[in-house]
Amino acid sequence: MPNCNTTCPYCGVGCGVTAQLAGGQVSGVLGDGDHPANAGRLCVKGTALAETLGDEGRLLHPVLAGHRVSWQAAIAALGSKLQEARERHGPDAIAFYLSGQLLTEDYYVANKLMKGFLGSGNVDTNSRLCMSSAVAAHKRAFGEDVVPCTYADVEDCDLLVMVGSNAAWTHPVVYQRIEAAKQANPGKRIVVIDPRRTASCDLADLHLQLLPGTDAFLFAGLLRHLANNGALDRAFIDAHTSGLDAALDAAGNLDAAGVAQVTGLDAQEVATFYDWFTATERTVSMFSQGVKQSATGTDKCNAVINCHLATGRIGRPGMGPFSITGQPNAMGGREVGGLSNQLAAHMDYDPADVDRVARFWGATDMAAGPGLKAVDLFQAAADGHIKFLWIMATNPAVSLPDSALVRRALARCEFVVVSDCTAQTDTAAFADLLLPAAPWGEKDGTVTNSERVISRQRQLVPALGEARPDWLIVTQVARALGLGEHFDYRGPEAIFREHAALSAFENNGSRAFDIGALAQLDDAQYAALAPVRWPLPASGPAIEPFCDGRFFTADGRARIVAVQPQAPAPGEGMTINTGRFRDQWHTMTRTGRVPRLSQHRDFFSISLNPSDAAQLGLAEGDLVEVGNAQGVVRGLATLDPGIARGQSFVPIHWSGQFTAAGGASNLIPAITDPYSGQPQSKFAHASIAPCAVASWGLLFSREPLVMELAYWSRIAVSGGYLTLLADTAAPATVYAQLARELGADCERAGYEDSVGGDWREVGRRGDTLHYALFLNRSRDALPERGWMTGLGSETPAAGEWHQLLAGFSAERESAGKLVCSCWEVGETQIARAIEAGADSVETLGAALRCGTQCGSCIPELRQLLDQAREDCAA
Repeated sequence: MPNCNTTCPYCGVGCGVTAQLAGGQVSGVLGDGDHPANAGRLCVKGTALAETLGDEGRLLHPVLAGHRVSWQAAIAALGSKLQEARERHGPDAIAFYLSGQLLTEDYYVANKLMKGFLGSGNVDTNSRLCMSSAVAAHKRAFGEDVVPCTYADVEDCDLLVMVGSNAAWTHPVVYQRIEAAKQANPGKRIVVIDPRRTASCDLADLHLQLLPGTDAFLFAGLLRHLANNGALDRAFIDAHTSGLDAALDAAGNLDAAGVAQVTGLDAQEVATFYDWFTATERTVSMFSQGVKQSATGTDKCNAVINCHLATGRIGRPGMGPFSITGQPNAMGGREVGGLSNQLAAHMDYDPADVDRVARFWGATDMAAGPGLKAVDLFQAAADGHIKFLWIMATNPAVSLPDSALVRRALARCEFVVVSDCTAQTDTAAFADLLLPAAPWGEKDGTVTNSERVISRQRQLVPALGEARPDWLIVTQVARALGLGEHFDYRGPEAIFREHAALSAFENNGSRAFDIGALAQLDDAQYAALAPVRWPLPASGPAIEPFCDGRFFTADGRARIVAVQPQAPAPGEGMTINTGRFRDQWHTMTRTGRVPRLSQHRDFFSISLNPSDAAQLGLAEGDLVEVGNAQGVVRGLATLDPGIARGQSFVPIHWSGQFTAAGGASNLIPAITDPYSGQPQSKFAHASIAPCAVASWGLLFSREPLVMELAYWSRIAVSGGYLTLLADTAAPATVYAQLARELGADCERAGYEDSVGGDWREVGRRGDTLHYALFLNRSRDALPERGWMTGLGSETPAAGEWHQLLAGFSAERESAGKLVCSCWEVGETQIARAIEAGADSVETLGAALRCGTQCGSCIPELRQLLDQAREDCAA
């Protein structure tokens, strides 16, 4: 089989991927040079996609009440329980919770089944957590959820304002395009607005390190500044908008000094930003989760959009407000009505739209109104109102705020179905029925990225075990319910054609989302479909949104929304910021399996400003506890001067499969935006304190072990897992617990020093090392982590076991903390190259190849070069 073009399943950039196939397997991936999103570029997660395939940890068969069953039995049980809940308690007692990991065709049939034939709007998605405030803002401003920008605009603008976006880590390929554009246009300015100094600040001409949650004040002040300085486009405003006067009244008399006081910024920095925005017509404001994931996220998004509408900087190349999404198909889910307050094809629940969709579907029981949004949905389950819950391709026990409430909801719900490719997740532990769903590489369909480009995801290899695509599972359930004539799909091609036809049905230009030109694709054309951006009407020209000044409101005018900025509610303790790491994705069910993706940031940690850490008596690597009324997390202290005093940073990726008490959502209360229902996931307040530790340990094991300790965190390494552990008990007590899990059938060798608190033991099966455990009262006495990661490939002779017990290898030298994941280059190697004369990113790349593939490590390489120069100067 020749190489195959498909689409990456990670972030909303939607990069094209060329899969290299050999022997019926994916042997590697490259960037698709012809895809408009990435033109051959890939980030480190994308380049590692082939390493995420395989049967490790996979759910391969249906499991009902803990027992393997046939698909026939699983579908029958699901249909019976769904129908029973609906008949006994009404349609609103059932709910689906979907995911931006689904393909558009999966999304479409799930929404059609629930909203058209089960009579409930209770279909929501984890996209509610990442982009629903942008959706609400778009609808308030434009009349429809339309993203008016493309990645080319980000390149072509003269001023790029990155609001709540660490694109260097979260959307790396877009960031690479930004970097290349800045090199080509040295006059291009970049402003980063973020409470933390992140890797994205590497390119910034100005970093506005404002207080969390105060973005609306900054942009309301900008709107007032534009008005006061004659920078409004009065012709555009008069012809194409309404609401300016009310928006200016809401902004009040905020000036740079007033904004600085509220945001914690320097007034001169605010004035500089305002002057740059005022003077630069070709401006793009790229906003992401930092503003959306807020109790006032919709207002923040509208505050950004207002400044573009008031200056007419929209609908033209190199300018506009650009919401960049977090998931590969967040936009595709929006197109088919994946949010509970939407119908398919960008239609809403007004009577005309309900009637239109019902007629198109031939619906037998059409939902007449919106269903429950994500947080409310799980609250309803916790209260006993939701009796049947079907979760597809997501892990809400980790990703939703107030994890304790979500777990109560899952425990109380009478029947929980989880469709997933992974057998063990925090959510799957609550499932009454587990259904094996086909993941990336094993299914066919489409996704839509952040710039409205529809791309194909193609099946590369046969599905493992009995895994099936989600669209097929939903269709088979519909047939079991007697709805076969309405769900008579032979494949995703037929679903896509219906989706495209609905987008054009009675549209006549009233909705921007129109892909009617694709409604007649035959199966071969669908199979060969190249990336294409909507709108794509069946007749007439495909006009880019808003280039003609027409919006999708009743009067065709955009709304400049009156935003009254609100400061976040005060709280006790430190402000906890949450966010992503460069090499991980969501709850790590896929990326956590790849050893090289766990080396850049290995064990679960909590970042603090060095001054705060000193005040708390914390050093790098100490165990720290963060807690509030919601819950507690424990992690290793990491000192980061890029974090402002009084704040800390907790990454979102860690679940119960990778650490104890590490879920960031344990700290986040379920506070939501009143317009979008998006929860305030970016920040909370909590106390921080050191944890007393009597034992530290490092464990290499072939399988993950069950442990009940104050702290443990594991990563995948070659041949197994490496776990760092810490506890309040003495090493002897910790060893007694672990000994039960280490493998009774191993040949063991070890020694103990109970006085010195030093325990070491290795176990082997035949010639293979099965585990190696090192415990000590002091973490500094443990072996070097880099050496431990290589133990999975060790096959020591009988006389060499003493070297393992001593915790060293004469032939192995650590590369240091990993910086470049693509080529596995560490800090030690980089430091030596710098000592040998490498003085730039380019010369480091020539010597070590770091920074030459995905480019994600370039900001860190620059930091190491700068630090070396400072050390030399000192």
